[in-house]
Amino acid sequence: MSVNMEEGRVVMSSSSEYTQDGSVDLKGNPVLKSKRGRWKACSFVVVYEIFERMAYYGISSNLILYLTKKLHQGTVTASNNVTNWVGTIWITPIFGAYIADAHLGRYWTFLVASIIYLLQGMSVLTLSVSLPSLKPPQCHEADVTKCQKASTLHLAVFYGALYTLALGTGGTKPNISTIGADQFDDFDPKEKSHKLSFFNWWMFSIFIGTLFANTVLVYIQDNVGWTLGYGLPTLGLALSIMIFFAGTPFYRHKLPSGSPFTRMAKVIVASIRKWNVIVPSDPKDLYELDLEEYAKNAKVRIDSTPTLRFLNKACVNTGSSHNAWMLCPVTQVEETKQMLRMIPILVSTFVPSTMVAQINTLFVKQGTTLDRAIGRSFSIPPASLGAFVTLSMLICVVIYDRFFVKIMQKLTHNPRGITLLQRMGIGLVIHIVIMVIAFLTERYRLSVAKEHGLVQNGGQVPLSIFILLPQFVLMGTADAFLEVAKIEFFYDQAPESMKSLGTSYSMTSLGIGNFLSTFVLSTVSHITKEHSSEHKGWILNNLNASHLDYYYALLAVLNFLNLIFFLVVVKFYVYRAEVSDSIKHLTEELKEKKAVVSNQVIPRD
Repeated sequence: MSVNMEEGRVVMSSSSEYTQDGSVDLKGNPVLKSKRGRWKACSFVVVYEIFERMAYYGISSNLILYLTKKLHQGTVTASNNVTNWVGTIWITPIFGAYIADAHLGRYWTFLVASIIYLLQGMSVLTLSVSLPSLKPPQCHEADVTKCQKASTLHLAVFYGALYTLALGTGGTKPNISTIGADQFDDFDPKEKSHKLSFFNWWMFSIFIGTLFANTVLVYIQDNVGWTLGYGLPTLGLALSIMIFFAGTPFYRHKLPSGSPFTRMAKVIVASIRKWNVIVPSDPKDLYELDLEEYAKNAKVRIDSTPTLRFLNKACVNTGSSHNAWMLCPVTQVEETKQMLRMIPILVSTFVPSTMVAQINTLFVKQGTTLDRAIGRSFSIPPASLGAFVTLSMLICVVIYDRFFVKIMQKLTHNPRGITLLQRMGIGLVIHIVIMVIAFLTERYRLSVAKEHGLVQNGGQVPLSIFILLPQFVLMGTADAFLEVAKIEFFYDQAPESMKSLGTSYSMTSLGIGNFLSTFVLSTVSHITKEHSSEHKGWILNNLNASHLDYYYALLAVLNFLNLIFFLVVVKFYVYRAEVSDSIKHLTEELKEKKAVVSNQVIPRD
């Protein structure tokens, strides 16, 4: 394996039979490109994700109806319990990423967490919805708050299983997508180009599982029973773990590179301790390890950048101490800068994540008030409208990957068609449109309820549930732009040694978005109840007497303000240097392909 030094980077010979990004097998040995990784290994990971998403969305999609119908909770309470749990689901990955990067590695962290997910999470949850002794007696009151409440034991078992499940997903979510991306060598231009499509097809697999959950599983839960409705996703999860384990001989692995939090903390502490030190004008005067150190570990050395200049104080060698908390190499400082530079982008994704939280809460509750009949004998479950989010997402991802990217490549000469931040921006604009449409639709639904005298009794409004379809379809379209780009952006822009942490950024966004949804809904409910003349508020158990239209209008305004914030932070964002280099590689490759086509030469695979 030959190693060259170019422009401060470790570049290995492209003819090497071994991977050049430091990938190893489970025993720590270098791996042959032809034996491990690439799409062959990814196929196990992608199939796993289909079944795991079926399990997760089999629970989350219809959870609000279980809480209201079986545990007899009110609309606001049930909605907040859903968003609090989903928020926890998406926050815990940051701890799973830490364990993977600092201690166990991605493979073993994932495997241990998936067992917790299955045995102590899904299995116990299935028991809690199945045994009569673990839930309150059935009640047919229109106002569920008048029914017998769930006991402390009922809630302890149910929520204990839910949050243990959340703990398990904390170890699986940030690592499974990263394991998939690790199967492609960033130093091999061909494999690097395949990784650009990986995240699109990764999302495609997620939404295949989601589609099954939102149609088949939701129907079973509503019409057959919760025992079978939860038992099937539990079996699906068990099967998915076995599928992942079967692919072990084909995976490439990355060795744990130490705690990213500790590495970042050292840079910040060293900078603060040397706050009065003057940073040299010549970056060559800053402390850095020899190229051989990075070559030995197949790591990238990063040159100093002028952004966040204060942190450069950490790599000023004052000669007084070489303690790691006083002096850090340039590469470590630049890695810290990159993780900090992404935080404003991360913040700009919180509000759209709050919009996503409405799919499984208020959007579903709206559906329960409408005519759900299809023909004479079939009634569509309200949560099944989530399937249209999935279908829209699947269609848009394929169109985007197969047509939109190719068209935009010709116009922009960017291998991705448009930048990841531009793709995210389009998603943010669509979220504004969604909430405006949701506002107008709800206003119309309330007017029809008033015309038919259904405001006080909360009866079914004589409108088809499909009037909600536009907001669900557009949510899937927004996901095809924003969610896919968000996952790829945080993975792509994270330093090589902090990929799991970078992936957890996208999940943290969804977690905080759900907690923000809880906060906004609770605050609006409380304030409007306190200041309304009849103390009713905007969100009541009887949606016909509520004002969800006002609430959706508020969310539209929040989305617009968030878009302005996003445009500001994007203007000052600096892309990671190594990624820019790899993009140049791919741009040159695209030019070569165009030259081949123009000369009517059939390219060799």
